[in-house]
Amino acid sequence: MSNYHIKHLEEYFQVYRKSVRNPEAFWEEIAEEHFVWRKKWDKVLEWDFSKPEIKWFEGAQLNITENCIDRHLPTRGNKTAIIFEPNNPKEEAQHISYHQLHEQVCKMANVLKDHGVKKGDRVCIYLPMIPELAFAMLACARIGAIHSIVFAGFSSNALSTRINDADCKIVITSDGSYRGAKSIDLKGIVDKALEECPNVQSVLVVKRTGAEIAMKPGRDKWLSHLLDNAYGDFVAEIVDAEDPLFILYTSGSTGRPKGMVHSTAGYMVYTAYTFKNVFQYRENDVFWCTADIGWITGHSYIIYGPLANGATTVLFEGVPSYPDHGRFWEVIEKHKVNQFYTAPTAIRALAKENLDFVEKHDLSSLKVLGSVGEPINEEAWHWYNNNVGKNQSPIVDTWWQTETGGIMITPIPYVTPTTPTFATLPFIGIQPALMDEHGNELKGNQVEGRLCIKFPWPSIARTIWGDHDRYRDTYFTAYKDQYFTGDGALRDAVGYYRITGRVDDVIIVSGHNLGTAPIEDAINEHPAVAESAIVGFPHDVKGNALYGFVMLKEIGESRDRENLRKEINQQITELIGPIAKLDKIQFVSGLPKTRSGKIMRRILRKIASNDVSNLGDTSTLLNPEVVQEIIDQVV
Repeated sequence: MSNYHIKHLEEYFQVYRKSVRNPEAFWEEIAEEHFVWRKKWDKVLEWDFSKPEIKWFEGAQLNITENCIDRHLPTRGNKTAIIFEPNNPKEEAQHISYHQLHEQVCKMANVLKDHGVKKGDRVCIYLPMIPELAFAMLACARIGAIHSIVFAGFSSNALSTRINDADCKIVITSDGSYRGAKSIDLKGIVDKALEECPNVQSVLVVKRTGAEIAMKPGRDKWLSHLLDNAYGDFVAEIVDAEDPLFILYTSGSTGRPKGMVHSTAGYMVYTAYTFKNVFQYRENDVFWCTADIGWITGHSYIIYGPLANGATTVLFEGVPSYPDHGRFWEVIEKHKVNQFYTAPTAIRALAKENLDFVEKHDLSSLKVLGSVGEPINEEAWHWYNNNVGKNQSPIVDTWWQTETGGIMITPIPYVTPTTPTFATLPFIGIQPALMDEHGNELKGNQVEGRLCIKFPWPSIARTIWGDHDRYRDTYFTAYKDQYFTGDGALRDAVGYYRITGRVDDVIIVSGHNLGTAPIEDAINEHPAVAESAIVGFPHDVKGNALYGFVMLKEIGESRDRENLRKEINQQITELIGPIAKLDKIQFVSGLPKTRSGKIMRRILRKIASNDVSNLGDTSTLLNPEVVQEIIDQVV
């Protein structure tokens, strides 16, 4: 049992050594002791990265919802499973117990079954962060259907692409969604998307905003009426360990989105185990991850990881700035949140606001702070640590990906000593390797290279839906017998890992390979700078030159812009060298970002190269309006 809850650094090293010396025996013990199975596995692991083919717990049979709901009913039936915190703080929060969750998931499963959904079918869910989103995904899993959740900020074009790629037969959506003071016509977006989706037979609509919407006869139905009349029990469909649980689309650096396929058993075991340890979750704690369930972070650490541990998890519909910039802190105080997991983008945005927003709330319930989505910069780390954690709550700076399913490199709070900007040590069972450009592993410490993983872990994605060749080519061809993450990393003198950014964000200037991350770090140390992004653009002499998009802390920074440009380049020269100086610096009010907080460098590269004729679909960005503003002000 001690392997399941790591409490000391010495124990971490013991368990880690055990997990890499004999991974099969280690994960078998975790799987056997902490989950319910309808049939045990014949073989723990079979794998071949050259194909690539990975199978965990092969031959086992289970249903993940029995592990996330049913098994808790005898002991935790009346415990709150989900706290729904609505967009408007004046609307009452809902506390949904494990008994209530079971009933709602069973009702939803019966509704889906009545609409022809069966094991192996794909269901597209396009919903805001409301309880029905959790019910719908778990109902799919109970039936053995494969859910494909599309973030409800994506455009109709992005939605139709994903519906068609997965060949979904049914879409679950709502009349609209709230986002701060705005409401969004989700049903209208779905209607437009479905003009391009001939195979969708039914659309089930949740009433959320009460907006007037068009309902297409024969296709569209109000979900509440169906749920009211549905039976509140449903025998879970038994699935095989390797049956797909869900498809989740992630943007490719090039081309169409990739439908990452996650299997059932391995994903369940790994997300549950990481949740327990990375957040040091204890019975009766309240856990809050602010991500949207439309992203992998929401799948793994709002729903599956917490519920598999019988936890109480917060489902937040709102935004950090509504009705004011104290909303996160108000929610923490209100629900006495113990673990809080958010993105550096949110932390940086809130750090710009008056500290009163934080200080007027009681945050003493907090035990662990988490960061996800990108490496957290040092200034944001210190602000988070000092003002939110009050130097009492360790920060877990977690590195992982949609493809990995769960957290891969991270401190364990109260176990691993933390260092700002470092993700620190590999999680249990994870075997990282740093590779040079010639395919050689860089051994020892104080090295920097490309981050690979040399052995499979249970929640690794199994394929790209409908395109296994692309899966192999993207992740397994760069380095023989290794999963290539696409990220660069360095390992410091004590063996801590720091993620340095995407390897494709390396720009060759006059024959020198320059990573954008260290240059951005240098710029961001300037006291006037809030954030920056560096891209390359064609240069007659150097091949490429560097273009910096720089966001200032004060938009109307009064000092002379030309002097500011000189100071920034002087700082780069001092911290990196004159080779890394920027040829062009453009001051901007914002940077184009995805909803998960990643800067869309592809768009910035096109702007810097004066190639703005085809920027692709920018409507899915967090702040699409900033793109035209940057184009209009090009240096």
